[in-house]
Amino acid sequence: MKKIMHVAEPFATGVLSFLVDITKRQVEKYEVYILYGIRPLTPDNVEDLFDKRVNLIKIDSFMGAIGTVVNFKAYRDLRRWYKAIKPDIVHLHSSASGFVGRWALPCGKLPVFYTPHGYSFLMKDGAKFKRFLFWLIEYFSAKRSAITVACSEGEYKEALELSGDSTYVNNGINIRELEKYVRPIDKIRYPIRICTSGRILYQKNPRLFNEIARLLPEAQFIWIGEGELKSELTSSNICVTGWIKRGEALSIIKDVDFFILPSLWEGLPISLLEAMYLKKICLVSNVIGNRDVIRNGVNGLICNSAREYANAICDIVNGKIDGVLISENASEDVEQNYNVELMAQQYDEIYTGSNVIKKYI
Repeated sequence: MKKIMHVAEPFATGVLSFLVDITKRQVEKYEVYILYGIRPLTPDNVEDLFDKRVNLIKIDSFMGAIGTVVNFKAYRDLRRWYKAIKPDIVHLHSSASGFVGRWALPCGKLPVFYTPHGYSFLMKDGAKFKRFLFWLIEYFSAKRSAITVACSEGEYKEALELSGDSTYVNNGINIRELEKYVRPIDKIRYPIRICTSGRILYQKNPRLFNEIARLLPEAQFIWIGEGELKSELTSSNICVTGWIKRGEALSIIKDVDFFILPSLWEGLPISLLEAMYLKKICLVSNVIGNRDVIRNGVNGLICNSAREYANAICDIVNGKIDGVLISENASEDVEQNYNVELMAQQYDEIYTGSNVIKKYI
């Protein structure tokens, strides 16, 4: 049985969800290892989320993105575990793992894959020099012998600017896990209930979420999550749940009609795919990731300002836009194109069918 070694410095949020889902399929065919680092949002029971056949190895020298990249011990530890495991395939996840892995490992001697899960240089919460530095890191690392597997078409286009050895596989979700939370929309119920989910930080744009809530004072807004910018959610019709169990969060989403994601940047957000499958009417910002999956007016709506969000919601409530049809289209689209079984199959085809792998088999 061939061995896959995943390397995931940020063992939280989207990367964690991705690895939980895909490794449940991979253990049927591969011996799976995950080298991971702890982040503040890493669940305490993280090991319980995985199939028992997955070999989880905590790397103490993985200490956040920058803390890992500048830590010589991270390179040494990764190299040591690589020699101990002797993997047939290595898959690096997110910027720090991608940088350390591509320089610490002998990429020319085995197939190495790198998934950015949202390029760091696209983030808008840092200085221009910091973003340029992240781009420079990606640019030089792309010279190494590794294939970039982007998680959306938009991220793939960015990857091609760095390396021709790029492809993409859309993120997928476990729809079987979500089936019991699906509530079809027959008509919009009152009071109007609108939610979003995720950590309350700059990327998720809580200021814009608050502005939308102020424009719709009769609606109930729910932010599922917690975070350092909670103080920006000042509108009296916003409820912040704090961190709650996944089942509780899905029950809240089940009971709303609208899901909005006003992010400043994304990879391909799992929360959006889940809301679409649950037949919510989704309104999103015009950024990579969001616009890769949302076809404006067909399976959701793309908005550029608080007024556009508010007007779109009012048009749906008033029947000017068919929100029921949009919600049905969204769920069908995810079921056909963004399910984890399809994602796992496509990754397996890349692992076993690329010229790089053929070279070393």
